[in-house]
Amino acid sequence: MAEQYGFFVDSSRCVKCWACEVACQQWHEIKAATVHRRVVREDTEGSFPNVTRTFTSLSCMHCENPACVEICPQGALYKREEDGLVVQDKSKCIGCKTCGTACPFGVPDYLEVEGGGFLMDKCDGCLSLGRAGDETPRCVNTCPTKALHFGKLADMEAMAAEKGGSRLEGETTPSVFVARRQH
Repeated sequence: MAEQYGFFVDSSRCVKCWACEVACQQWHEIKAATVHRRVVREDTEGSFPNVTRTFTSLSCMHCENPACVEICPQGALYKREEDGLVVQDKSKCIGCKTCGTACPFGVPDYLEVEGGGFLMDKCDGCLSLGRAGDETPRCVNTCPTKALHFGKLADMEAMAAEKGGSRLEGETTPSVFVARRQH
């Protein structure tokens, strides 16, 4: 495989404005209150008056060893050779939700389809929008505080290291680095 790509999320810059979520929904023409390819998560710690909050924008982890790809009975999910992104062939998806059960991060989301049944949906790095290899996904372009970054995994790791961040942990080896700062 060529070089693995991934995301770096600088939580010290994220203000929970949801611009990344909204951009994703709009660019992909996803109806409100259905699926979310990207979610801004808020984690809280402590008790009043010493409460800290951390905001982290997350999507598919584009894992190096994706459990969803391995378990999909239809071969609807695959890892791209050129950049390591995990993408879907929607024509093969039968909506069995096996990938959602296998994903340790609970990423796959499901759209109800006309006539009954479901179709899995998840971040594809905006490849379905025709994003060229040298472009960044729409969520990254939209982030007003520059909290989101996308690129070669080694570059994302270096950015995270500068901010005291690290790779998210998991046996599937997520391709996401996060530097956390509490608000």
